[in-house]
Parts: sequence; structure tokens; C-alpha cells
Amino acid sequence: MPEQRGARRVRGLGLDAGPVRDLRGPGVRGPQRLRFAEGDIVVVSGLPGGGKSTLIKRAAGEGGTGGGSGGAAIDSQDTRERWERRMPGALPYAVYRPMVRAAHYWGLWRHLRSGRSVVVHDCGTQSWVRALLAAAARRRGRALHMLLLDTSPEEALSGQEARGRGVSTYAFARHRGAVTRLLREAEAGRPPAGCASATLLDRRSAAAVTRIAFHP
Repeated sequence: MPEQRGARRVRGLGLDAGPVRDLRGPGVRGPQRLRFAEGDIVVVSGLPGGGKSTLIKRAAGEGGTGGGSGGAAIDSQDTRERWERRMPGALPYAVYRPMVRAAHYWGLWRHLRSGRSVVVHDCGTQSWVRALLAAAARRRGRALHMLLLDTSPEEALSGQEARGRGVSTYAFARHRGAVTRLLREAEAGRPPAGCASATLLDRRSAAAVTRIAFHP
């Protein structure tokens, strides 16, 4: 069993766990199913190319396996791909990026208004988005949780290469700084601001997760 930091019960984890669960390392057996309370919001954060979209596609929404209802999966990458299919191939993404972002946040807002459980792709650098998600969770009397993927820069760059889409050196450095700060907070036993809990995953433990489930 991984070390459990803190003594208070975190709603929806199904365990008398502390606010931070560290599921990294070869000696830790991570769960196949991560459980949260119905109506909670979960953000999946980490480096670009670190496996966030892969985890969300596999484990969130209706496609996940295991017990409990699935939440809506909101991934900005999905929105971008939908727009790319509709745009001329020669048109640079930078031209219509503002429209993609507007469409992504509009979809996120609609799901938050519905009161459904939501799993959200979080790039790590936009703390204001997490603040809005935390406020939305509080308004519905629920909690915000973070799944934080701890991958090396080399693993993340390899992931970017595999998907055929990378980020600039400047943007990647910003992401590294933001994710490093989130990891330091969590390793000190403190979830990121606004989050009731943080679960740390490496590539091995993230690959073992087959379901992000929400239970009454």
C-alpha cells in the first residue's frame, strides 16, 4: 500500500486516505479503478506528451471499464482534432487556435452547468482554469481532485514525437516549471490550490488505470 499522507478522509477515494496518494515506483501496485464521488470534478495534469489524453480516452467517460458511472471527458486535444478535420490542411493551426480554445471552454462550461461528473485535461500552466473548476465544484457541493502524471522530459518528448505534434521549446519549459511546482506541493503532502486530493502517477501506474469512476 502506498504511503498515505495526512489523516483526514477524502470524499470519493473509497479509503481513509490522506489528501495525497503517491502511486509511483516499481514497488507500488496502483489500482485499476480510481473512485470519486458522483458530481466531483477530476483534472488530469502533466507534461505535453506525458499520457494525459491517453489516460482520459482509456479510463474516462463511457469508454472506461469497471464499476461506477463515467464522467464527461473534456480534452482540448479532441476539440483541436475536430477543428483540424474541418479546416484546410494548408491553414496553420495558429490562425484558428483562438476559435478552438473558445469551443473547448464553451463545451467545458456546458458540462459544468449540467452538474455531471467531469474529467478534464489540464495543461498545468493555467492555474486560473483550476481555480474556476474548484469554484464550480464548491457551488455544487462537491470536490475537485487532481491526477498528476509524473513523466520525465524524455518520455514526454517521445510521446510528442509518437503523436506527431510537439510544442515549442519555450512552451515545454513553461510546462516543466508548472508541473515541477505541482509535484513539489504534492510531495510535501499538499494538494494543489483548490484540490481536495492529488494522486501521483508514473507511466506504469497510469497505464494500469482502466477506469475513473464516480459513485453516489
